[in-house]
Amino acid sequence: MNETDVVIIGAGHNGLTCAAYLAMAGLRVRVVERRKVVGGAAVTEEFVPGFRNSVAAYTVSLLNPQIIADLKLADQGLRIVERRAQNFLPAPDGSYLLTGEGRTEESVARLSQRDATEIGVFSRELEAIADVLRQFVLRAPPNVVEGFGIGAVSEAFNALGSANRLRRLSLEQQRSLLDLFTRSAGEMLDERFESDLVKALFGFDAIVGNYASPYAAGSAYVMLHHAFGEVNGKKGVWGHAIGGMGAITQAMARAARGHGAEIETDAGVREVIVEKDRACGVILDNGETIRAKYVVSNVNPKLLYTRLVPAGALAGEFLTRISRWQNGSGTFRMNVALHTLPSFTALPGPGDHLTAGIIIAPDLGYMDRAWRDAHDFGWSRAPVVEVLIPSTLDDSLSPPGQHVASLFCQHVAPQLPDGKSWDDHREEVADLMIATVDRYAPGFASTVIGRQMLSPLDLERQFGLLGGDIFHGALTLNQLFSARPMLGHADYRGPLKGLYHCGSGAHPGGGVTGAPGHNSARVILADHRRLFS
Repeated sequence: MNETDVVIIGAGHNGLTCAAYLAMAGLRVRVVERRKVVGGAAVTEEFVPGFRNSVAAYTVSLLNPQIIADLKLADQGLRIVERRAQNFLPAPDGSYLLTGEGRTEESVARLSQRDATEIGVFSRELEAIADVLRQFVLRAPPNVVEGFGIGAVSEAFNALGSANRLRRLSLEQQRSLLDLFTRSAGEMLDERFESDLVKALFGFDAIVGNYASPYAAGSAYVMLHHAFGEVNGKKGVWGHAIGGMGAITQAMARAARGHGAEIETDAGVREVIVEKDRACGVILDNGETIRAKYVVSNVNPKLLYTRLVPAGALAGEFLTRISRWQNGSGTFRMNVALHTLPSFTALPGPGDHLTAGIIIAPDLGYMDRAWRDAHDFGWSRAPVVEVLIPSTLDDSLSPPGQHVASLFCQHVAPQLPDGKSWDDHREEVADLMIATVDRYAPGFASTVIGRQMLSPLDLERQFGLLGGDIFHGALTLNQLFSARPMLGHADYRGPLKGLYHCGSGAHPGGGVTGAPGHNSARVILADHRRLFS
C-alpha cells in the first residue's frame, strides 16, 4: 500500500500548480493523471506528422503573474510572446476591425468616429473594475457557513475584507459592476456603441466558452472575466506560449518535480476512498490504493461527486444539488495543418493581423442566431469561429513555410437533439467550420492538409470536460464566487473532511489561470498547520 501526504486527482495546470506549492512547503505530494501526458486540456501534441499545436486550450492571458513568479516558470523554460495585433474582425462587406497597441482607435474611427472615442472610455471602465476584481483571484471568496463559531467569525472577516476592496470602486463603478454581473453583454454594448464590429469585439468575449446568446442575462460577466488577463506585465493583452500551451504545463510539472512531487500518468482514479466521513485516499483503475491525509480534486465537481465519490458518503441534498451543476461550453475545437497562410478578402496578404485572434462573427445578431440555431438544430449553420495561427509567432510548430491554425468554434449543442451522436456528425460539422472561414478567406479550405476535430463528446472523453465544458462549469451567477461550486464549499473544502477542490470548478473559475490550484494549496497548508503544528 502506498502512503503520502497529498494525492491530487488530475495533472491539469491547476493540479500541477497545487502540487508545486504543496511540495514547496515540504509535503509529500503524488499527482495521478488518467492520460498518458500531463497538462489536462493545456497540452501540445502532434496531430498531423510534422505539425504540432495546442490541442484544446490555445492562447495565453489569464495565467496569473504571481504564479509564474512563485513557480519560477521562466527558469523552467516558459516563454510567452505577445500577439503583434490583438484581434482582427473581418466583415462580409469588406470592412474590418484590427485592434492592438497603436491600432485600435484608428481602426475604430474608420467605422465610427463616435465609437473611436467611446471605446477608450468603455475599455478604461472595464479595466478599473477588473483591477479591483483581480484582488479576489488569489484568495478564497467568503464562504457561507451555518451556525456561529470560529468558522463563521473567520468568514465574516473575509466578507468584510471583500466589501472593503469593493468600496475602492466609485458608486458609479459599483453600478457598472452590478450591470456586469446581472445584465447581458448585448444590451450593454448596444447602449454604448453603434458599429457592429466594435460590439462584436466585446461580444465575442461574452460567449467564449459560454453556451449562450450575447443577449443572455449574465453574459456581461463572462466578458469581464476575459478582461482579467495580462501578458508580460501588459494588462488586457493576449499571447502565445512558445511550444504551445503544453509548454506551460511542462514547466509547471518541472517545478513540482523539482520540489519533490511525484507525477504519474496512465493512472486514472476509479474511486475516492472514504472512511468515517473522511476522504483518505484513492483507488486507481489498475486497483492500486494510495492512502493520503488530503485528497485534492482537479476534475469537474460533478464528475468528482457523481462518479468518483461513493454516493453513500454524501448527504442527499448535496448530491442532488451537485448533480444539477451546469456544464456545456457549446464548443467545437479544431486544429488544422496549412500548406500556406490564408488571405482574407477584407485585408489580403500577410501581415500582423494573421498573428491576432481572427474572429468570424461580424455582429451580435450573428452570435445570437448561432446560439439559437445550435439550441434548436444541434449546431450553428453560420457558426462563430475564432482562428488563431500560432505558427506566425512560433516556427517550432510546423515545417518551414507551412502553418498550424486553431479553430475555436461556437455554437454546438453539448448533447445533440433527437438522440443523435456526435460520432456521426463530427466530420459534417468540421467541414462547415472550414467552409465558414473560407467565405472570409477564399481558398482557405484548399490549404488544409490535415485536421484534428474535437466535438463536445470528444472533449469529454479525452479531457474529462463534461459536456465539452472548458470551464468545468458555467460561469453563471449561481455558479460564481461564493457559490462555486456550491454555497458552503467556496473555501476549496469539500463536504468530506480531507477532500479539497483545486480545479476550474472552484473560484475564480475557468481559463488557464492556475488560481484555483494556488488558492487550494493555501487552504490545505493552513489546515495542515492547524492539525500538525
